[in-house]
Amino acid sequence: MSTNPSRNDKATTRRCPVCGRSFTPQGQRRYCDGKCRQQAFRRRHQPAAPEVPVPRKGSKRAVTVYECDSCGERAIGDRYCADYRTSMRAIGLGGTCPHCDDAVAISDLLEGRGR
Repeated sequence: MSTNPSRNDKATTRRCPVCGRSFTPQGQRRYCDGKCRQQAFRRRHQPAAPEVPVPRKGSKRAVTVYECDSCGERAIGDRYCADYRTSMRAIGLGGTCPHCDDAVAISDLLEGRGR
């Protein structure tokens, strides 16, 4: 018995690469139906996800959010509170909010999500 699959379309079945369902191919069909074919096309032609800048190994001070225990003021990359002349505590990695330009830590964003 041959280990190669039969070239007869009616004797072979294929798995759809999108949904995984088995189907009997007709001609050169790769997908089980039009919906899976459209989904595969959209995946291939999707714009690439933007690259997130990752700080180099070692110093992460430039992307760390600090908060003053006295006044609650937050800053990115600056450990010193100018108003109270004290050092601030680190909250975690973060950046500026695109809507309000406030310092936001990643942990603040993840608190609202169900982990």
